[in-house]
Amino acid sequence: MPDRSLTFIIGGARSGKSVHAESLATALPPPWAYIATAQAYDGEMRERIAQHRSRRGEGWATIDAPLDLAGALEALPDNQPVLVDCLTLWLTNHMLADHDLEGECRRLADVLSRPRGPWFVVSNEVGQGIVPDNALARRFRDAAGRLNQQIAVVADMVLLMVAGLPLKVK
Repeated sequence: MPDRSLTFIIGGARSGKSVHAESLATALPPPWAYIATAQAYDGEMRERIAQHRSRRGEGWATIDAPLDLAGALEALPDNQPVLVDCLTLWLTNHMLADHDLEGECRRLADVLSRPRGPWFVVSNEVGQGIVPDNALARRFRDAAGRLNQQIAVVADMVLLMVAGLPLKVK
């Protein structure tokens, strides 16, 4: 029976989320799909994207989905290991485009509730710091917290990354 599960990997910045998600995916037979949500708005982000690509190496097909993440997931073949990195950048893209966040998040959660293979989804935990000092940052923190809760509910496994170590939450 094929593995049709959703593993949600969440943690703070530089906690080891992406590296751990990649190790989980590459423990399975290739080909692997990497769905990237980042947009290279500046040189620093271009460098981050390049580092991620070079670290992954051979066997990965990269799909850019800065906005239509649900559509990208639906277009993939069954039983393919998939890594989505990351939900918070995807959410940022929708906020900057002034899209319907609730609707987009519901659509994504619906697709993720029906994985057609081993799917690994990375997100940032943004709610453990201080209260942001501006409305946009508070709106983002709140939206990210709600999205992370939605995905945790539909996930088969939730891992919290702390200092490079995965802690099983669900």
